[in-house]
Amino acid sequence: MEIGAVIPHHEIGSDPGAIRAFAQGAEELGVTHLLIYDHVVGVDRNRPGGFEGPYDSNVAFHEPMVLFGFLAACTTRVELVTAVLILPQRQATLVAKQAAEIAILSGDRLRLGVGVGWNTVEYDALNEDFHTRGRRQAEQVELMRRLWTEDVFSFHGEFHRFEHASILPRPTAPIPVLFGGSAPALLERCARLGDGWMPLGSPNDKTAERIAELQRMRAGAGMPWDGFEIRAQAQYAGGDPDRWRGHAAKWGELGATHMAIATHNAGPTDVDGHLARIAEYVAAVSD
Repeated sequence: MEIGAVIPHHEIGSDPGAIRAFAQGAEELGVTHLLIYDHVVGVDRNRPGGFEGPYDSNVAFHEPMVLFGFLAACTTRVELVTAVLILPQRQATLVAKQAAEIAILSGDRLRLGVGVGWNTVEYDALNEDFHTRGRRQAEQVELMRRLWTEDVFSFHGEFHRFEHASILPRPTAPIPVLFGGSAPALLERCARLGDGWMPLGSPNDKTAERIAELQRMRAGAGMPWDGFEIRAQAQYAGGDPDRWRGHAAKWGELGATHMAIATHNAGPTDVDGHLARIAEYVAAVSD
């Protein structure tokens, strides 16, 4: 199981030197991938009618595609992973263009994790329909893969239509697309269209059932399980070496291929503190 780290989106701040130091320091510690979360806008909890959700207007999120363009130049080995990009609130062709550019500049290190999101206000702010996001996501992935690999073509879908167009430059290798989420419809899309799954839950019986369902659906569609990735996450907060080892072992038994440690929400610290937490986790699970 490969070990990575979650970029502490809110706590890393806005100093480019600190962001560079974190990414390079994590790479020097031997992590194989860096994850970034995604939200475009935050919502005021005190607005008329209120607002419920895990994040609000006081939480900072760096824009994944722009950040990864920067990190492509700052690092040399780590995979750059969106976990997850809320794809249906974005223009698919523009995402395909941005992803192709990151792949080119990074030497094919981009891994595009996509989700459908939960924040209706964010969809409103981006002028996209929240209620068609699942169907649109499936069509977006199909369209992006064609844009990454084909010369001029026409596309006539439910949500996207154009005649005789393409993007250049295109990546020299396929960009893996992974799906985050756990709803039945999402798992079906993941099995049919995905290169892997990004679970949000714990390594419990419910997660095991979802992985088994993904295996059944891929087998039923004649698609291989070999090479299909399971990219999980762990929390530094509230843990200790024994707990981290046990958690990683359970994920390993379920077939997880990657694990990323999230070091934020564990008390105030700086870049060196986040890197020390990553090093502590890596040492624990590598014993």
